[in-house]
Amino acid sequence: MTATLGNRTRKRKAQKELAQLISKKVVPPIVALVLFLAVWQLLCSTLNSNLPGPIETFSETWDPFIIQPFFDNGGNDKGLGWQLLNSLGRVGLGFSLSAFFGIFLGMFIGSNQFFYNAVDPLFQVLRTVPPLAWLPISLAAFQQANPSAIFVIFITSIWPILINTTVGVQQLPQDYRNVARVLKLRGSKYFFKILFPATVPYIFTGLRIGIGLSWLAIVAAEMLVGGVGIGSFIWDAYNTTTETNLSEIILALIYVGLVGLILDKLVAFVARKVVPEEQKN
Repeated sequence: MTATLGNRTRKRKAQKELAQLISKKVVPPIVALVLFLAVWQLLCSTLNSNLPGPIETFSETWDPFIIQPFFDNGGNDKGLGWQLLNSLGRVGLGFSLSAFFGIFLGMFIGSNQFFYNAVDPLFQVLRTVPPLAWLPISLAAFQQANPSAIFVIFITSIWPILINTTVGVQQLPQDYRNVARVLKLRGSKYFFKILFPATVPYIFTGLRIGIGLSWLAIVAAEMLVGGVGIGSFIWDAYNTTTETNLSEIILALIYVGLVGLILDKLVAFVARKVVPEEQKN
């Protein structure tokens, strides 16, 4: 009898928690989305705008862009699924390189005050250069569109990773240093047991900012370098603008936003699994 009452209590508690979660996390976004779509449709209907409303957008792009995202008619005439995958491939490579070098250099620079003082002014100048300003340099250096776009991603996303890692190393508590000195931890032991774990929250802050910048940079870069990619798709659709193409552009922008959100949440999810609980704000 007691076990049955306990099961019922746990079940009611779980149902109550689920209801609270739905009311706080699910319902508000749905309401906001419905209101946004309603305002969008109303504005496009009443202002004689050339822009399609949500109904027109989805009806004009349903076949093939929504129901057949991976169609391939050869050349650059591919579905949005292939366009996104090509862009994600470039982002994955460029972001991985920036994460590797950003973390490595950040650790080194943060640990060496003389080197930090020497390179910090240079880095502060370079990080303010807009992503697309690097594109002519990369095209001149690599002579090809794909590595040029990857370089733009790399040079755009490395700065938040490098700077946050550097700050994390510099913010290492003195108590941690004292413990390492008492235990005589040096070299790799000091790095993996003291320095790196204490810097992880800062690293993931930089990674989260960097992945967002990477996605922004690749869309902009692909608009100029061409080829298969979501940025190129948007630019090509714009250059042959019709009412249907505007719907395709809007759908592509929706996909870009959704993928950007997923990338951000993915890095945040990994951070929650990696960052120790006591180091979370």
